[in-house]
Amino acid sequence: MIQQIARARRGLMVSSAVALAMVVSTPAAAQVDARLERIEAQLRALQRTVFPGGDERFFEPEITPQANNANTPTPGISSSAMTDVLSRISAIESQLARLTASTEVNENALSALTQRVAAMEAARTAAATPNPAPLQTPATGPATTPATQPATTPATTPAPAPSSSQPSGVIAVPGSAETGPSAERLAGVQSIAKPATGDMGEDEYTYGFRLWDAQYYPEAQQQLALFIERYPSHRLISYGRNLLGRAYLDAGDPRSAATHFFENYQSDKQGARAADSLLYLAESMIELEDTRRACIALAEFGDTYPALATGRLQSMYDGLKGRVTCN
Repeated sequence: MIQQIARARRGLMVSSAVALAMVVSTPAAAQVDARLERIEAQLRALQRTVFPGGDERFFEPEITPQANNANTPTPGISSSAMTDVLSRISAIESQLARLTASTEVNENALSALTQRVAAMEAARTAAATPNPAPLQTPATGPATTPATQPATTPATTPAPAPSSSQPSGVIAVPGSAETGPSAERLAGVQSIAKPATGDMGEDEYTYGFRLWDAQYYPEAQQQLALFIERYPSHRLISYGRNLLGRAYLDAGDPRSAATHFFENYQSDKQGARAADSLLYLAESMIELEDTRRACIALAEFGDTYPALATGRLQSMYDGLKGRVTCN
């Protein structure tokens, strides 16, 4: 019986060795690993049959229970070259999987970053591209009709604040229709920055005020007329109409100035600058040597605005009364 078992055992070992040789010759690592596992399972099953309970009375088992423990090597048995190769292949595959995952993450992050940079570049290019309106110059004389465009370029390219003094060699009317405005005047007007506060009506008025304050009176007339046309209900409309009259008066055109002062007073007698317009109307009449209308305007002011006649506008009121003799 023991001899039969020994012969069977030797036959199985020979078959296993042949199978192992066939497996080793297979180039595919996956097939090697699968067949080795199957052979090891068969050997363990044979051991349980031949040596039940690990009985060592007949033969010492070549595969012991410790053989399944990778951390406890069996004396006299060393790892084969194929086992080392398979272990190294497994480590390489694990590292390759980690590198593949890291590469995919980096590619996604780089793609998102590229899209963001492209969007920022497009936005910066759009913001840096100006869309200026053409500079409009006034005609040989002051206009009384509203303009359709601002006198200068918009605030997309602001420049330093101008000096309050009028440039040398510049007269009230910029130039004739043949020659046009001088380069010096164009540069001065373009140096006036148009504000951009978010209140478009206030920005238009403030821009006109800056032109008037810099003594560019024809350009201020055009800009203030534009403000009055576009924003007739704005809270600064009384200021705009009054300043438009002053732009004509300071430019040496009291007749046109008187028209705008009278319109501002008549439009809203309780407006913020209605009383001022009434006094400037009297001044315009004095410039035109129309004493009768100047006296009417002064009397109207004294009756309608007694508080201002003794308050904010007292000095101007008294000065104008001293320039004319009213009955």
